[in-house]
Amino acid sequence: MHNEKDPKIVLGAWAWGNDGTFGHGLAADELRPVFDAAMNAGLNLWDTAYVYGMGESERTLAGFLKDLPREDYRVSDKLTPQCMDVSSKTAVADMYEMQLHTMGLDHFDVYWVHNTVDAPRWIGELAVFFDGREDAPVIGVSNHNLAEVKQADAILREHGLRLGAVQNHFSHINRSSEDSGILDWCRQNDVEFWSYMVLEQGALSGKYDTSHPMPEGSARAQKYNPVLDRLETLNAELAKVAEAHGVGLAQVPVAWAIAKGTRPIVGVTKESHVTDAANASSVVLSADEVRELENVADSLGINAVRAWEKKMD
Repeated sequence: MHNEKDPKIVLGAWAWGNDGTFGHGLAADELRPVFDAAMNAGLNLWDTAYVYGMGESERTLAGFLKDLPREDYRVSDKLTPQCMDVSSKTAVADMYEMQLHTMGLDHFDVYWVHNTVDAPRWIGELAVFFDGREDAPVIGVSNHNLAEVKQADAILREHGLRLGAVQNHFSHINRSSEDSGILDWCRQNDVEFWSYMVLEQGALSGKYDTSHPMPEGSARAQKYNPVLDRLETLNAELAKVAEAHGVGLAQVPVAWAIAKGTRPIVGVTKESHVTDAANASSVVLSADEVRELENVADSLGINAVRAWEKKMD
């Protein structure tokens, strides 16, 4: 299922939804230069979801895509159980078609079951919905553990489909998808692994430390500000590797995720984020660098599991 034509990095539009997670709002005219820079850099694979601002992220992205040829970009979107009318007999069709309409598209390239609420109901209904359809996207699951991943694949195969991708939180300070065997299973079954929050919403970018905490009132500040002293230790090691490769600190966690055989999702709200993402694609870390960074991260004992997810045991 690995599409060699796709860039190594996915660009995430979560923050475009202005839902309070990141502590600041962004207008479309602020994001337009970000989008243009990405497309000019060949980064044309976009990840969004209706739940990111209840359609705001989708609408913003759609506004930028509408005048471009469909073959020039790829869109990854999500079926989020908490946003569905579960009383409807056509809940999956309702959600999917509403999202397509919002984005002005006739198909998505990748479509995910966003989490395991009511699992495995929604992967089953999604399998029925796409059974026999030529326009079926790559179907993925997000925030699923190994047993749930295997179950989803088995259900899809009953309908002539297969699981094409897994998307989980994966970073230096949260490698539970590796420890639990999900990465190995994906490799063995030709399933892409998309890693989200490789920068831990900026905590591993070098931008924040005990003297420069995250914006108060944001969800990320509540999680990371209390452990900024420990994160400084990891960021110092990331800075050493960055210097050795002649790149910025924020590019190293992304390069690490690529070295682990995953496709990282990088949230972009500034043109500099796009430049960092493009440059990170060409950074090749050695096995020793990967291992040493992981050893430092492990020594810090930081629990990076967020409120909406679970540890992948």
